[in-house]
Amino acid sequence: MTIQAGDTIPSVDLRIMCSKGPELINSRDYFDGCRVVMFAVPGAFTPTCSARHLPGYIDLAGDFFASDVDKLACLSVNDAFVMDAWGKSAGADRIDMLADGNADFVKALGLESDSSEWGMGIRSRRFAMIADEGEVTSIFVEQAGEFRVSSAEHVLANL
Repeated sequence: MTIQAGDTIPSVDLRIMCSKGPELINSRDYFDGCRVVMFAVPGAFTPTCSARHLPGYIDLAGDFFASDVDKLACLSVNDAFVMDAWGKSAGADRIDMLADGNADFVKALGLESDSSEWGMGIRSRRFAMIADEGEVTSIFVEQAGEFRVSSAEHVLANL
């Protein structure tokens, strides 16, 4: 079942790059005690994700933080090394680049996508969510091949 507004963020281990290398972070701990806007992409360095999705959040990061958002996070079914390299290459220094390498988090959300026919395995559907204190308040899931409701502009307008 797909996560909905009012649901609690599931407890799943993710990874984020730190100065000493990839660090394990529990999703509930990450979302606990703050307001988070997370957007998820099918893959780091992929066309729409790199040309439009991540850049929109980079450009509007200040507006999100001015709107009482405590954390901005980008999630992908990639490893922490890839997410770190992508974030650095894009200048995403205000966005936490979260790695869901085994797709455990997106599966727990019910938002996984089978991209095996393109040689990519299980990936995340393109989506964005707003969560307060670990509870989803809004979720924006794209239809296959679309990029509208998970955009930074759309999410910011719905805060």
